[in-house]
Amino acid sequence: MRVLVYGAGSVGLGLASCLLKASIKVCLVARANTVRALREVGLTRTGIFGFFHAQPGTFVSYELLVEIQDRPFDFILVCTKSYDSAVSAQDISKHKKLFGKNTKIILCQNGWGNAEIFVRYFEKSRICNARIITGFTRRKPNEVEITVHADAIHIGSLFGGVSSPVQPLCQAIAQGDIPCETTESIEKDLWAKMLYNCALNPLGAILDVPYGKLAKNKYSNTLMDAIIEEVFIVMSAAGYKTHWQSAAGFLKVFYDKLVPDTALHKSSTLQDILAGKKTEIEALTGAVIRLAEKHKINVPHNQAVYSIIKFIESLHP
Repeated sequence: MRVLVYGAGSVGLGLASCLLKASIKVCLVARANTVRALREVGLTRTGIFGFFHAQPGTFVSYELLVEIQDRPFDFILVCTKSYDSAVSAQDISKHKKLFGKNTKIILCQNGWGNAEIFVRYFEKSRICNARIITGFTRRKPNEVEITVHADAIHIGSLFGGVSSPVQPLCQAIAQGDIPCETTESIEKDLWAKMLYNCALNPLGAILDVPYGKLAKNKYSNTLMDAIIEEVFIVMSAAGYKTHWQSAAGFLKVFYDKLVPDTALHKSSTLQDILAGKKTEIEALTGAVIRLAEKHKINVPHNQAVYSIIKFIESLHP
């Protein structure tokens, strides 16, 4: 099996570490400083799944796709930020040599709407989504720490394709320590993660606290309950489904399991803000607001946290 990891941020490095531990042939595409570090000292993973180090020379890394001069890949994992989806899809589509007849693109990104962007460039049968509720933090350009883990990675198609072709990839990731499974219900998984992320990411960033502190405070509880209620109403109006029939059903699992399992994690939105980077708020709360406008639904709590994050972003143009 040959896997291309497009985007070697924290998620890309984390998934690459699993594949390398499973002895899969991996190629990473990353920024210049990351490529330099990977080539000089290799890839290091620490955290809750233990220490792993891949020596330089056991994998390859490049800055540009045009540099890859080898046979096609079985899987291309897109691990860029959601706001780079259009640029990423366009870039990958220009390099036909990356693709074999059965090559699958796995979108390992936050938010809703990434698949819609990729189908402008690729056949629906090539595209799958991954639902990831694992916390990754990049300590150095070539080092990633896995901080929390709430559930197995799920991989499947939003377009009705069977999930069996991605079974070998799931097995390899699981062999490299992070549980990973195929699913025929990826839409439900992605909207479950939207409910989770829209409640935690913006508030965790605005208040600069880990998820566990949000769950233990009655004031933040009130806000998160309202945000989740609004997201559930919008999701249902737009014709999408998740694993629960009501927001109340999700809220029980949210407070009883999901938040406790990720209590120490600080949101990627906060990490981006602290690094002076653009956040993924448009693919999270922004996506909910756009659907709400389409269906004429008021979402004042989501609108409020969205506006605050956009204000904070504007301080770092």
